[in-house]
Amino acid sequence: MTNLTGWLGLAYPWVKAAHITFVIFWMAGLFLLPRFYVYHQETIVGSPEDRAWIEREARVRSIILTPAMLVVWILGLMLAFHLDVWGQGWFSAKLALVVALTGYQGWLGAYGKKLARGERPLSGKAVRMINEIPGIAAALIVVLVIVRPF
Repeated sequence: MTNLTGWLGLAYPWVKAAHITFVIFWMAGLFLLPRFYVYHQETIVGSPEDRAWIEREARVRSIILTPAMLVVWILGLMLAFHLDVWGQGWFSAKLALVVALTGYQGWLGAYGKKLARGERPLSGKAVRMINEIPGIAAALIVVLVIVRPF
């Protein structure tokens, strides 16, 4: 659906394309970081490999995750205001999932700090399972945006 009549005007398809692009970047980071945590947990605390994982994880958070999430939020809010979707059920559900993914990213950051301190509070299996959260959320968001079931 192309809607060039809102406040974004002719920029609307460009903003939408950029939003989708940065969602892909954000999701890539949300899949990558927990996978890094699985491997990191298996290292010996204080080893060169442990320090290398700490650095890699910090780069994913600072170079991919945080910038992509911020751009997704900015562009997504622009689109929401342009389309005036605030009262629609599908959008409220989508927004709740995006807020949850943002919280998930915050949790990932906190968990990374625990790994950097040498703590291993979750099992490798548990970390593998939490890696499924963004995939499930993404599938639900796509259904909400495309199908708009309510």
